[in-house]
Amino acid sequence: MDEKKLLKVGIIGTVIAALCCFTPVLVVLFGVVGLSAFTGYLDLVLFPALGIFVILTVFALWRRRKNQQAGG
Repeated sequence: MDEKKLLKVGIIGTVIAALCCFTPVLVVLFGVVGLSAFTGYLDLVLFPALGIFVILTVFALWRRRKNQQAGG
C-alpha cells in the first residue's frame, strides 16, 4: 500500500474512532437501534481501534518521510 493511501486510512480511522470514543455518537445510535445493552463493551473495542489507527498514521508519516529523504 502506498504512503498516500496508508496515511488516508490512518487519519480517517483515527477521526472516526476518536469521534466515537469521546462523543456519545455510538451510545445514542445503539440506543435508537435497540442495542443499548452493548454500550458497556464499546470501550473494549474503540480504545484499541483508536490506538491502532494512531499507530498506523504515525507509521505512514514515518514511511513517507523516509521515502522523501531517500528520494531527494
